[in-house]
Amino acid sequence: MYILHLSSLHLIYHNELDCWQMKLKIKYMLVFIWLGLIFFLIGRLFWKNEIIYTLPTPVPVSYHPVMPGEHINLQDKISNVNNKPAFIHFFNPACPCSRFNIPHIQSLVRKYGDKINFSIVVLSKDSKYTVKEIQEKFDLNIPVLFDQSIASTCGVYSTPQAVIIDSNQKLFYRGNYNKSRYCVDTKSNFAQMAVDSLLKNNNTPIFNALATTSYGCQLPLCKK
Repeated sequence: MYILHLSSLHLIYHNELDCWQMKLKIKYMLVFIWLGLIFFLIGRLFWKNEIIYTLPTPVPVSYHPVMPGEHINLQDKISNVNNKPAFIHFFNPACPCSRFNIPHIQSLVRKYGDKINFSIVVLSKDSKYTVKEIQEKFDLNIPVLFDQSIASTCGVYSTPQAVIIDSNQKLFYRGNYNKSRYCVDTKSNFAQMAVDSLLKNNNTPIFNALATTSYGCQLPLCKK
């Protein structure tokens, strides 16, 4: 009888131990699932806000490249005051890269505004924006246009992008501003280098793919 009682206690103990171990395994499993979900969400957030913008923008199937030296027919859409060269900034208010680039555009306009006609072309399906709102975003009193045909005419399919047209209405530069998303690498200020070359009557500098391969937000929406 005593032995039977001990056997029952032993069985109860093992059952409780198995139950405790099972509960512990479930807790560990839930913790791992929870951590996995957190890391997944962090990774997805990092992808959507950082990594995706370091990859080249997909080239549209119908894309027609426009090469430096080609005549750009904008039919007087862009200001040609005093026959100065034109600098067109292609901007999407919904594009993070475009927003980070605003201080750099401000510095370019303030440095070269007396020598070049600057303008902003807004590429967005959201029609709520006005000229005044865009000018206030940049704190600049320069022309703002909402004509998306200008992008295809200049060979632009992402934002932000810079297009420089010389006084003979020929494409001098089309490409990125900087290899850094925040335009903090002064050694790769591609658009500014192109402006300096144009004003010195030099040929367009030979840039690498970091300058001429489009990065940023795909048109017409800010997504890959």
